[in-house]
Amino acid sequence: MTEREAGTRHPSEHLMEIFLGGVPPLITTDLAKLEAQAAATLSAEAYGYIVANAGNGATARANRAAFDRWRLVPRMLRGVDKRNLGCEVLGTSMPAPIMIAPVGVQTLAHPEGELATVRAAAKLGIPYIHSAAAAHSFEEVAEAGGDAPRWFQLYCVTDGDVHASFLRRAKAAGFSTLVVTVDTPMLGWRPSDINRAFQPFLRGLGLANYTSDPAFRAKLPESSDAGVAAATHWAGMFPNPGLTWDGLSFLRRHWDGPVLLKGICAVDDARRAADAGFDGIVVSNHGGRQLDGAVAALDVLPEIADAVGSRMTVLFDSGVRTGVDVAKALALGARAVLLGRSFLYGLALDGQAGVEHVLRCTLAELDLTAALSGHAGHQELSPASMVFR
Repeated sequence: MTEREAGTRHPSEHLMEIFLGGVPPLITTDLAKLEAQAAATLSAEAYGYIVANAGNGATARANRAAFDRWRLVPRMLRGVDKRNLGCEVLGTSMPAPIMIAPVGVQTLAHPEGELATVRAAAKLGIPYIHSAAAAHSFEEVAEAGGDAPRWFQLYCVTDGDVHASFLRRAKAAGFSTLVVTVDTPMLGWRPSDINRAFQPFLRGLGLANYTSDPAFRAKLPESSDAGVAAATHWAGMFPNPGLTWDGLSFLRRHWDGPVLLKGICAVDDARRAADAGFDGIVVSNHGGRQLDGAVAALDVLPEIADAVGSRMTVLFDSGVRTGVDVAKALALGARAVLLGRSFLYGLALDGQAGVEHVLRCTLAELDLTAALSGHAGHQELSPASMVFR
């Protein structure tokens, strides 16, 4: 039983728990400052990879600037004592419209990596999305997460046998929904990694799903160094710039659950995804890690939600740091919001407890934001709740 299932407490009660406890938190509650605090605990290579942006970071800056341009208009005396953030997305029940984004190589932040993250998410009932580029396998994460909700994120490599095997394993391990990342047919130009000549996958990091997969292992050449062979083989199959819409047809042959496309920023692409029968999309520019100079994800969210929100589920990530950010994305049409770097900073600072801290603070701030702006739940948030400046 998750904490949310155990009672009817509002997430904002976490605020008074801190005050009544009288002990200052080890990790800042200013979620926008998590990166600076985490930087002191990470190696240069780990920090460079985690915070890496494409090019000179213009897309990442645009993501943040977009949130600052939207301002909430608080409404008073609207009776918000009975609030409810609970929701269901594609058959997955959750205590609030927040999910853990698929983030690879989490052991760069903490030795327990994805295992600590999924345990924290499970404790609070927050759905966890497992990255194909993880440092722990499907099966290890499923065991750590127990019965808590979990989805799986797939990169479309060039090897169809590996795709099919991954989807079989994910389904067998209890992952209910598939998220296909389409904005990473190749890795973006990330100077913070390039300047250090650091590519974790080529060092054998983040390949646990692959090295534990029979279809992947069957194609490894004989080598005295299995790690080198695996990294080399992965490097040969990961870039897939020839992928097209038609190339996604294999998904329905191997997956009978909901499928979303992650990395959509164009209205025409959103419509095409809906026309093709996909269950949802994640409006995202990969947090600014792929294409520099791209449009801010939040700037295109309203138009995309208007265009396809009645036909498919629209989720959001990119630039989200705080509970206020979550509220703004929900108001502009997202059904739920994926948290990425923020939980990873918590992981770096204090493992599972750090992730729990970030999630509790985000939930509390979202609850307070809804209440203080005059809404009894995120369902009441809309573009009319804000002004654009």
